[in-house]
Amino acid sequence: MRVTITRILPSAVVAACLLAPAAASAQEAKALSLDELLRRVESGRVAENRENQAREQRFREARSDQQRLLNEARAEKRTAENRSEALETAYDANEEDIAQLTETLNQRLGSLKELFGVMQQVAGDARANFDASLTNVQYPDRGQFLEDLAKKIGGSAKLPSLEEIERVWFELQREMTESGRVVRFTTNVVSTEGTESATEVVRVGLFNIVKDGKYLKFEPTTQTVSELPRQPEQARFTNSTSDLFGATEGKVGFGLDPTLGGVLNSLVARPNLRERIDQGGLVGYLIISLGIIGLLIALERMVVLGIASRKVTAQLGSDTPSDDNALGRVLSVYDENRNVDTETLELKMSEAIFKETPALNRALLFIKIISVVAPLMGLLGTVTGMINTFQAITLYGTGDPKLMAGGISQALVTTVLGLTVAIPMVLLHTLVSGRSKRIVQVLQEQSAGIIAKHAEKHGATTTA
Repeated sequence: MRVTITRILPSAVVAACLLAPAAASAQEAKALSLDELLRRVESGRVAENRENQAREQRFREARSDQQRLLNEARAEKRTAENRSEALETAYDANEEDIAQLTETLNQRLGSLKELFGVMQQVAGDARANFDASLTNVQYPDRGQFLEDLAKKIGGSAKLPSLEEIERVWFELQREMTESGRVVRFTTNVVSTEGTESATEVVRVGLFNIVKDGKYLKFEPTTQTVSELPRQPEQARFTNSTSDLFGATEGKVGFGLDPTLGGVLNSLVARPNLRERIDQGGLVGYLIISLGIIGLLIALERMVVLGIASRKVTAQLGSDTPSDDNALGRVLSVYDENRNVDTETLELKMSEAIFKETPALNRALLFIKIISVVAPLMGLLGTVTGMINTFQAITLYGTGDPKLMAGGISQALVTTVLGLTVAIPMVLLHTLVSGRSKRIVQVLQEQSAGIIAKHAEKHGATTTA
C-alpha cells in the first residue's frame, strides 16, 4: 500500500505526528530545518511501505495452507471431544465405585467408626487439658502427637494404629499419676527482670510449681515458666516453698492452691496497705494527716496529764505545797491568804483553779473536732468517688467494670479511713478528757475542803 502526500501539513501537526518516531533515536530528534524534517518523514514512510509489502507477500504465500490448518484444527477438536466424553464416563464410574467402597468401609467398620469418633474427641480434649497443665513443662511433645492424631482421624486419611491408641491411653494415665506426685526437675525459668535461665524447680501435682522462696506460674499460651511479678504478702506462704524445696522426705507444710492458680492470683492481686491508701486519693491523705495530728495530740495530752495526775496524787500525801503541780499551786494560794475572810479566800481559790484549768484542757477540743470532721471528710471522698464512677459510665458505658473500679475504690476507702480515724479519736478524747476532769475535780474538792475549814476556823474565832 502506497500513500501519497497531496499537500504540505502545518509544521506543528507534522512535529506532533513525528514525536514517537523521533524519540527512537537521539540523532533523529535533532532536525535542523523543515526540509530536513520532511526528508526524514519521506524516508520513514518508504520503510513502512516496504514492511507492509513484505507482510502482504507472506500472507499470500500462506493462503494455500489455511484449509489444511483448518482441517487439522477440526480433527483436533473432535479428538478432544471424544476424550472428554471418555473422561466423563470414567468419572461417573469412579464416583459409583467410591460410593460402593465407602458403604463397604462403613459396614466393615461398624462400631469402630464410633470408637474413632470418640478417639478424635478424646485426643482434642486431652490436648487442650495438657497444654494448660503444669505437667506439660516436663512432657511438651505429647501435644503435637495428640493434635496430629485428631487431624488424622478427622480427615479420614488414615485410621489410627493400635500403638497410637495405646499411647493416648498412656498419656491419660500418666497425667492422672503425675497429678498426685511432687517432682523436682530443672527447666528454664523467666525471672522478673526478663532473663531466662535453667533453674531447679518443684512441681506439686497439677496445683503449684515453685522454686526456693518463690511461687512460679506456667503460661499455657507461650509454654513458659516465669516468676510471679509479685509474691503473696503473707510470709508463711513463701516460707513454705523453701521448706518444700529443702525437704527430702516426710511431711512438709506447704501453701497449696487447690484451684490451680485462682487463690494464688487472688492473693497476688490483693492490694497492700499502701495501695489501699493510694486508692483514697487526696481526700484519703488529708484524713490520714488529721488522724496522725490527732493521735500525736492525744498521746501528748495523755503523757502530760498522766504526769500531772501523779504529781497531784503525790501532793495529796504531802503537807508542804509544791509549785511543780496544779494542786500545790492552788494550796500555795491558801497559804498566802490565810488571814482573809472566807468569801475572799473562796474567790482566790476559784481564781487559782481557773488558771490551772486551761493547761489541763488544752487541745482537747481539737481532738473532738477531728473525731467529727474525719467521717465528714470520708463522706466527701465517697461522693467524689461516685462522681468519678458516673463520669466513667458516661464516657465508656458499663461494659468494662474495671473502668468504674477506681471511683468505687476511692469511695469505699475514704469512708473506711474516715471511720478508722474518727473511732479512735472519740475514744482518745474520752480518755484524755476523763483524766483532765479528774485532776480538776481533785482541785475543786481540795479547794472546797480548805474553804470549809477556813470558814469553821473564822466562825469559831468570831463566836469566842
